[in-house]
Amino acid sequence: MLAGFLLLLCALAGVLSASVLAANGPLGFLQTTGTTTTTPPATTAPPPAPAPAPQIPPGVTISGVSVAYMSADEAELAVGEAFATALPVRFAKRTFALDPSRYATPQIRRAIAYALAARPGTPVRLPVTLRRDRVAAWSTALAKRFDRSAVESTLRLRKLRPWLSKDRPGRVLDRRTATMAILDRLSTHSRRPVVVKAKALKPAVTRTSYGPIIVIRRDSKGLYVYNGMRLWRTFGVATGQSSYPTPVGRWSIVTMQRNPWWYPPNSDWARGEKPVPPGPGNPLGTRWMGLSASGVGIHGTPDSASIGYSASHGCIRMHIPSAEWLFNHVDVGTPVFVVPG
Repeated sequence: MLAGFLLLLCALAGVLSASVLAANGPLGFLQTTGTTTTTPPATTAPPPAPAPAPQIPPGVTISGVSVAYMSADEAELAVGEAFATALPVRFAKRTFALDPSRYATPQIRRAIAYALAARPGTPVRLPVTLRRDRVAAWSTALAKRFDRSAVESTLRLRKLRPWLSKDRPGRVLDRRTATMAILDRLSTHSRRPVVVKAKALKPAVTRTSYGPIIVIRRDSKGLYVYNGMRLWRTFGVATGQSSYPTPVGRWSIVTMQRNPWWYPPNSDWARGEKPVPPGPGNPLGTRWMGLSASGVGIHGTPDSASIGYSASHGCIRMHIPSAEWLFNHVDVGTPVFVVPG
């Protein structure tokens, strides 16, 4: 009886399976009613990958900067950073960093266009637009900062002796050479330091080149010749009488004459006197060195006995050989100090 019941269940299961297969079609897919059937939705194809950016050929450089295998954007960044490197400018012990972007404009895109089309290993030059006026102005500003005038020695007396201040050389920077060197570095993409040079300016008057200086001590009747600050020679002289004193002050030699004529001055003591030609009796001896003090000079005298006294009418008398030596060792412009003492 149990076996019969199981056989009945198997038969029912077979009938149900046949019904489902009939409803789904012969292949077992679900069929829809009517004549319209549905198809799976179409899928969109993915967009094509972008073409790789062109690369610069191997071994290519732009003004020394390697740009091999770089894209245009990468090369622009590399070359721009290299060009922006400060240019060292040196003077003496100082170094200044010059910003290239203020004085030149690199044509980087133009150089990259050449680099992309270049053969491998080609060095490409970076064109640069230079601001020459700005570079020249920078060099001028540097020169104004460091140029200095030469300082000459100046003369004055210290304790009745000549004293010369210390001279100092000057300098002037070579602006033109500095400007040309900076422009060259910028145009060639070089950052080799620019070394600015200066020309030394020698003072016209120095302690060692000042020359002779005369100091006359009126009261003690001495004439002292100095070579700069060093005493050279000493001579006894005659100076002016109390009624015609030799004027005290700083003077200079303004005229020099060999074998001079003596002409009477416009003074009471010379009234009626006549000019005296050169010769043994000439009151001026054989040499005359006129001072910037009116009517006063240094000269020889045939009256040797007057040396050491206040005997003249304001002039400074010397022995004739002494006056000749002095004449040969001074020049127009030689300073003469007449001091008491």
